[in-house]
Amino acid sequence: MELVVEPDIYSPSINDSGLYVDKVPPFNYIKKGLVCPCGSRKDKIYESHSVFVAHTKTKAHQKWIESLNLNRANFYVELEKSKEVISNQRLIIAKLEKDINNKIMTIDYLTQQLHKTLTSSTNSSSDLLDFD
Repeated sequence: MELVVEPDIYSPSINDSGLYVDKVPPFNYIKKGLVCPCGSRKDKIYESHSVFVAHTKTKAHQKWIESLNLNRANFYVELEKSKEVISNQRLIIAKLEKDINNKIMTIDYLTQQLHKTLTSSTNSSSDLLDFD
């Protein structure tokens, strides 16, 4: 059985001014290609450095970099909101797991009690003529 290895996802660098800029990584360490999230060519995998550099010069990619730079404050706010949501979801999941474990323990206890009751009623014999 062979593991499926997906291509790396490109992320632009941030320069000293805090702006997103293209800095194409060396393809020496990229084994399965590179995918660009700019959206110009959705499922395109770039296999070589030169082809990816040519892609970064396209209008669609340049427009994507520009939109990243225009919205970088919004991305930070969105990141902080996402962190808060993740934290709340972790608390909710922990509470639900605790509730599930308590219910499992209750089910196990009640199942044991039911088995005890069933085994004690089948083992005991009674004279049905003695009932009033």
